[in-house]
Amino acid sequence: MNNVIPLRPGDGPLRPDGDATGPAGAGAGAAGPDGGPAGTSGPKTTALHDLHTELGARFTDFGGWDMPLRYGKELEEHRAVRESAGVFDLSHMGEVRVTGRWAAALLDHALISNISAVPVGKAKYSMICAEDGGIIDDLIVYRIGEEEFLVVPNAGNAPAVVDELQKRRKDKGFGGYDCEVFDETAMTSLIAVQGPRAEEIVSAVVLPIIGMDTEAELAGEVPTVAGLGYYAAMLGVIRPGSTGDAAADGAAHGVSAATIRDGAAHMDGDINVMLARTGYTGEDGFEIFVPNGDARATWDAVMAAADRLGGGDGGGDGNGGDGDGGGDGNGGGPVAVPCGLACRDTLRLEAGMPLYGNELSRDVTPVDAGLGVLAATKSKDAFVGRDAIVAAKESGPAKVLVGLVGEGKRAARSGYPLLDADGNPIGEVTSGALSPTLGHPIALAYVDANAGIAAGLLTGDDPAKPTPIEGAGVTVDIRGKALPYAVVKLPFYKRT
Repeated sequence: MNNVIPLRPGDGPLRPDGDATGPAGAGAGAAGPDGGPAGTSGPKTTALHDLHTELGARFTDFGGWDMPLRYGKELEEHRAVRESAGVFDLSHMGEVRVTGRWAAALLDHALISNISAVPVGKAKYSMICAEDGGIIDDLIVYRIGEEEFLVVPNAGNAPAVVDELQKRRKDKGFGGYDCEVFDETAMTSLIAVQGPRAEEIVSAVVLPIIGMDTEAELAGEVPTVAGLGYYAAMLGVIRPGSTGDAAADGAAHGVSAATIRDGAAHMDGDINVMLARTGYTGEDGFEIFVPNGDARATWDAVMAAADRLGGGDGGGDGNGGDGDGGGDGNGGGPVAVPCGLACRDTLRLEAGMPLYGNELSRDVTPVDAGLGVLAATKSKDAFVGRDAIVAAKESGPAKVLVGLVGEGKRAARSGYPLLDADGNPIGEVTSGALSPTLGHPIALAYVDANAGIAAGLLTGDDPAKPTPIEGAGVTVDIRGKALPYAVVKLPFYKRT
């Protein structure tokens, strides 16, 4: 198996349960609440938990993980991502490798999208559904080889996704699909750099290398960070203590993308990573997949590069978020700041992106969520949940996801009811906040399809395709007070 995130020398191969047979086994996994193994009681912790504590983070239990909620003021973290850059620890997300000659066939069967059509080096947003069409999870799938994929599920759903893939691997006759499913969550860290200056920062940190055998690489093209497309991935090396220009630093040592292939020409201390141009903020951004043991050095390298870009003199030691080491690249503040899950939620809400547990669940189909287009019902004759999704497309969704905007400062929150002109409930808010960027309340909500048509919120010309009517008014019951909201087209915010 050609690990896209190479294990260190001496590490054993991965077993199908996700542990390694060598030193990178349980000891390399996520730590428990007291720094012990993840199997201890209480929420799991990432390899960067001690760093977050040093930075003064407030923590929250999210999906069974003790994650940083904020480091200071979430409004400042939110604005940093919109105006410059933010750095997130997303190591609670799952990483599941599917490898083998029938890996693509398994994912075509198990997921709703046409995964076999994804080129090497590209990614696809998809879903895994139950037979009744209910969403088990939404996830991203990276094709990292002709017969190798990396599936990234949500934190709380990762065990269920692994279980479903293992079960569905046995669905095919004659012994099942000829492939393996490896859960690598416990040994992998994920660091995201998001914002308008993300490309500058990552270009100064990551030296791209050849090794994924993408169509472009096979044609002789040398990968670059700037040239990496959205929903695409490549291999790279991080060299801690570099000059701040990854490409120049590599050239100075006689190292280039062409010479670093499958481990050749590496220098001592090099950190092997997979770099993806993906994100969940509505901004340009990158996600860095790295072994747990290299997570702290990777974080420090990112913050140090951001400080150099801003002219600062600190932050490389992980303290860039406490105001001691920032540069002047963002109105006198640091170019990049550590960011917690609180601002990630308002960022994704402004971008109109659904969150599992709010907009997505086992009680929601892709058609309900307005994401029926992800289901390859025309190009695939069979996949788990296909019949239910086809039926939902033909009959129309039972409910419709809409975007809402309000006035003033009182935000609608998850669970608040939507009311028609007569005060009858016709839906429910799934996510809501006072938008830091727009300055007014925004919300996502599900509206009952029939009631929404009757109330004038949805078009009723085609019952199979009820569509939100932009500008239509609705009332939200906010703690007993009926406040007016208007239907708007998503997303609420779109970067220019």
